[in-house]
Amino acid sequence: MKYALDFTWLWGSLGALASGAATTLLLIACTTVFGLTISILGAAARRGRYLWLRKLVGAYVEVIRNTPFLVQLFFIFFGLPSIGVRLDPMVAAILAMTLNMAAYTIEVVGAGLDAVPKGQREAATALGMRPRLVFLKVVLPQALAIIYPALTSQIIIMMLESAVVSQISVRELAQEADLLQARTFRSFETYLVVTLIYLALSAAVRRGMILFGRRVLGAGVK
Repeated sequence: MKYALDFTWLWGSLGALASGAATTLLLIACTTVFGLTISILGAAARRGRYLWLRKLVGAYVEVIRNTPFLVQLFFIFFGLPSIGVRLDPMVAAILAMTLNMAAYTIEVVGAGLDAVPKGQREAATALGMRPRLVFLKVVLPQALAIIYPALTSQIIIMMLESAVVSQISVRELAQEADLLQARTFRSFETYLVVTLIYLALSAAVRRGMILFGRRVLGAGVK
């Protein structure tokens, strides 16, 4: 049976697709800010003086990295209400994405910290800088510049994985696609268009990260 392509429904659905894409970008923007903050703190803690804190961060990384993201999402959204903690779907999605991304980027940030020559720390300390300032002003900027390509890739991967949060009815791009194909019965065309939108979003985020890295850190990705 010959299949006839039909994209006439698309013009009336551009608003829904744009809204879904905007929500996807909002999710990854929040996840990047919160996740990177946790990653920096976690990587610093794993190299700190407190053994119990090193073990705690290590356990967190192992638990998150060895369990499916979907299970983590369901635990936060469906499991926590059992103990009285109820979260809005958007909040639950951001929390799950943040915890997942941070577990992976803690190792990435840690690799960057280890790659900064010890002489940089010693020179800054010799100038009278406090350890906290040495970390924030000398070590961290260099570490972020070193790991920037890997960090960019991890952010894009997390953005693509955000499609999973449609399972808790967050109206991001994948959820809008599901609703459209259920209404139009044009599954092939719907998911073809959404695939192209995800490709465009990935390219735009990567380009934005390159420009930001060059301007702020003097780093970038090819």
